[in-house]
Amino acid sequence: METRIIEALLREGRPMSPEALMECFEYKDEAASAIEKLILEGRLILTRKRKLALPEQTGLIYGRVQGSARGYGFFIPEAGGGDMFIPADAMHGAMHNDMVWARAAETSSHNGTQEAEVAMIAIRAHAVIVGTYELDGSEGGYVVPDEPRVCFDMLIGVGHTLGAKNGDKVVAKITRYPDGRRPMLGEITEILGARDDARADMLSIIRRLELPDVFPKAATKQAKALNKPVPEDAIALREDLRGKLIVTIDGADAKDLDDAVSLTKLADGWILGVHIADVSAYVAEGTPLDEEAYRRGTSVYFPDRVLPMFPAELSNGACSLNEGEDKLTFSCIMRLDAEGKPVSHRMADTVIRSAHRMTYDDVNAMLDGDASLCEKYADVLPMLTDMKELAAILHEKRVKRGCLDFDLDEADITLDAEGRAVDVKAAVRGISNRMIEEFMLEANETVAAHAAAAGIPMMYRVHETPDKDKLNELNVFLNTLGLGVRSMGSGKPALLQKILLRAKGTKDETLVARVMLRSMKKARYAGECLGHYGLAAEYYCHFTSPIRRYPDLVVHRMMKLLLSGGMSAQVSEKYDSAMEEMARRCSDRELVAMEAERAADDLKKCEYMASRIGSVEKGIISGVAQYGFFVRLGNTVEGMVRAASLAGDYFECDERRYRLVGRNTGRGFRLGDEARVRVIAVDVGAGTIDFELANGTRGGTSQSAPAEKPARKPKKPEPKRRLARGRKS
Repeated sequence: METRIIEALLREGRPMSPEALMECFEYKDEAASAIEKLILEGRLILTRKRKLALPEQTGLIYGRVQGSARGYGFFIPEAGGGDMFIPADAMHGAMHNDMVWARAAETSSHNGTQEAEVAMIAIRAHAVIVGTYELDGSEGGYVVPDEPRVCFDMLIGVGHTLGAKNGDKVVAKITRYPDGRRPMLGEITEILGARDDARADMLSIIRRLELPDVFPKAATKQAKALNKPVPEDAIALREDLRGKLIVTIDGADAKDLDDAVSLTKLADGWILGVHIADVSAYVAEGTPLDEEAYRRGTSVYFPDRVLPMFPAELSNGACSLNEGEDKLTFSCIMRLDAEGKPVSHRMADTVIRSAHRMTYDDVNAMLDGDASLCEKYADVLPMLTDMKELAAILHEKRVKRGCLDFDLDEADITLDAEGRAVDVKAAVRGISNRMIEEFMLEANETVAAHAAAAGIPMMYRVHETPDKDKLNELNVFLNTLGLGVRSMGSGKPALLQKILLRAKGTKDETLVARVMLRSMKKARYAGECLGHYGLAAEYYCHFTSPIRRYPDLVVHRMMKLLLSGGMSAQVSEKYDSAMEEMARRCSDRELVAMEAERAADDLKKCEYMASRIGSVEKGIISGVAQYGFFVRLGNTVEGMVRAASLAGDYFECDERRYRLVGRNTGRGFRLGDEARVRVIAVDVGAGTIDFELANGTRGGTSQSAPAEKPARKPKKPEPKRRLARGRKS
């Protein structure tokens, strides 16, 4: 129907009213649904004169607006291509993440960037605003959005405050959007708590990103009904592995235990078992639990709470592979040779009984020789020792293949009883973490290869080859360090891996890893097997975490249909047609979860650093911008040294060489340089930390070519009541 609608408009050669277009078709309801779908997809425009038109009939481009705290924005075309700069006076009321129709300007801005103007707002991204309520001296006030890229404050009229007090964190429904002339209006619908309430700050992020934190009654009812011991008749239909030594190894606080492992060492190799919670045995497609899991897409992990994909009765109860309990699992059992290469594998519906609920810390200590733990877990110590050996073999195999390991630190945040951050440090990844990671990678590759060989519909995890332009830019930068190559060629990962290894142990190690990472595309889910560049893997999917990731549940269902003989041509066609849309949805939900987790960590880091104002810290320059540079401390906290605070010169940004350079002295600060900084200001609400250089950091002298004169962007008006957050180069 969509094709017929487009053909009708092409025949007409001009925009048509919805009524006139509908007259072309016999089935009006089907046509109306197709028209709505085309508008939402940006393939059809409803003009201001209420006419339906094809984009090419209007000269407009469909895409998303990325806002900024300073009022201007960037237009990101849906069909791809370069981003365009939108001056503040050309936004016309568009807000961050709105889908719009834009018109490309005939001229470019001062720095050569293509400009655009918002012509029409197609889909509003925000129905509500989450922020801080501030009185304006009358009975009403305004809400300052937590999202800095939404640069419009919302006016709250008398009678619409819900009794909010000055400084409260609130949720407010938008009743009138800004249009470039009139302000945004709204009414407060929920009070989250006082601005300094440690719990309210996490709730603010949850509301701002519209993360569901309450399960529908039907899903909760279904989960409660499923949370009971495994019946004997279900066990009888499965391969019984309860007598085999199988353990879980997770973080000490983890409750959703979805993977367990076993290992047998042979004279000529290994038998590795990866046993995954069989969520598909509990959650049928189309049920309330399945629909809610698809809506959420993934579990989201905050410093003080988890928003699980499934209710606790399932995620921590029926499906969790708890010690000493019979559990339904889907196992991938792999025979590997002495070099870790696959010999054969089989997949089976199984039942296991985990012998031990082990933690990463305990296993690390055991492998380091902790006598008391070795005695406590004497039955499993030989297997753990073998696992350490096999993990090293598998890792070496991947290194030879060319996989990339950036090994960047994650934060470990400690909270007090009130939820306030009292410590932040870099999380320690020990041998046990790497062991489990290697075994999960092996299982994921094995399952993906099996599915690809069978030609069944599948949701793959893909990471595509970087763009050639990005690789060439990377090589230009590497040449300034003496690490460049004659040609990037097709950009095989093994080539980049060699560069990483050459930089390892040098002062440029962190610099090279970070710049290289920025050259990569983002991993995503897809219905087509496109390979995984970072892992140098031809086949890859996510199989090992169906309690917390919906794609893994999809993978289980596809493999079970294949193994049971249920993947008929009709069933295959059904999933083939739906898989790409499911993959896109899961990728989108993953990005939202990552944004939420990053925002929560950043907020708690600010909360912790507010108690350390005046302290001197050591760090590494992690980003460079026109207005200063970012410094990342050893505990993963990041803050900014503003260029205005650097005395003795006027500093300019050399973006191609990732450095800030003094115009007169040549004094420079480059990505990867060490820096000693003093904490001078923290704004927890804005999520910003300001540093100044402490004694002992002088900056280097500009080497090789002088700083390239930075391109100047058009001057932007400073917003009211905003702290600007800049992008890192």
